[in-house]
Amino acid sequence: MAVRQFLDRHPRLPALVREVGKFGSVGAGAYVVQLAVTNLLWALTDRHVLVGQVIGTVCAIAVAFVGNRFWTFADRARTGYGRETVLFLVMNGIGMLIQLGCQAFSLYVLGFDGPLAQNIAGNVVGVGLGTLFRFFSYRTWVFPERPRGAGERPAKTP
Repeated sequence: MAVRQFLDRHPRLPALVREVGKFGSVGAGAYVVQLAVTNLLWALTDRHVLVGQVIGTVCAIAVAFVGNRFWTFADRARTGYGRETVLFLVMNGIGMLIQLGCQAFSLYVLGFDGPLAQNIAGNVVGVGLGTLFRFFSYRTWVFPERPRGAGERPAKTP
């Protein structure tokens, strides 16, 4: 009974939980892509570790855009493919800077340069902080809520 009362007082909570679940699922898939590409590049090339991190993250961004636009936030207002794409890329750029900042701090300030330390700094701490930023920014700016009472925008007629 207490749960029902809580949900009655917070009617938007179940939708938020579903959205977080979808976002997490898409993010998990993108994360697997990012880890695989990053670690593959680290293993196969002699490039700097930050280069591998950038390339892996760019691949994950592409997976995340498709999943978030067409599944996680599919019921939100469509504000234009171009606008959404640009904002998504900008927000992911900021998220990637958060991730790289964590990795650079670990590498250059703390001196942790082994693969495990770089994975923890970039792929655990950095991805975690970047994910919190991304979820907030996607919901707020990239895929905003549809105004109350508004349906889909009418199709343009010739």
